[in-house]
Amino acid sequence: MSTKPLGRSLAVALAVIAAIAIPAFTMSQDIGLSQAEFAGLGDQTLRAAPYAFSIWGVIYLGLIAYGLYQLLAARESATLAALAWPSAVAILGCGVWILASAFNAQWASVAIIVTSATALIVGLDRARRNEPAPSKTDRLLIAWPLALLAGWLTIASGLNLFTVLTAQGLIQPQLMWSVGAVGAVVLVAAAVGWRLRSRVYLVPVVWGLVGVYVAEQADKPTVAALAAGGALALALEAILLTRARRTA
Repeated sequence: MSTKPLGRSLAVALAVIAAIAIPAFTMSQDIGLSQAEFAGLGDQTLRAAPYAFSIWGVIYLGLIAYGLYQLLAARESATLAALAWPSAVAILGCGVWILASAFNAQWASVAIIVTSATALIVGLDRARRNEPAPSKTDRLLIAWPLALLAGWLTIASGLNLFTVLTAQGLIQPQLMWSVGAVGAVVLVAAAVGWRLRSRVYLVPVVWGLVGVYVAEQADKPTVAALAAGGALALALEAILLTRARRTA
């Protein structure tokens, strides 16, 4: 444990506030496009059922707990120090992405969400490799909320990218692109989940893939089947990681 830099803790707390306040403000003031309207501009290639995005409720609760812990913890653990700045970048990016989508800044939205996902994944990997095993409190209030966000940002990055590619007319909503999108998400998530040794990271990806299955099963049964298979494979990976943790 070491003395906690106040500026860094404030940066995380302000990022959490921005991530929650910006979508609430844009929605209440009817500013620009809603998230559904933005997605609708190019979701013919790949889409998820609207209910899948309800996971943000859980993510926001986790981020609030994490932000409060950053502020209120008496001392700074190694895990807290390793993840503070990467998490601030990623969490703030969630709020900025809302503004980009509201104003239909399509390529900016891709850059923002990919940067957020990458920053958080790199931070989680660094914390896992270079820091001692986190305490139970650090796992509950730091590692798990951030892993949950990183997992959702992974699948959301894929959906966002293919939405923009379709909206820009760079790809057509053909089966090969839909299959490629799902396959890419599954492969990236499987590799990152194994690298991080995090079953929590995989949970939102599985949730999102089930949402793809629900949305696409009527019109694109092949894509739906691939999404369901990918969700099952990642769920099995999560189980293996759980068993490995218990026997380690």
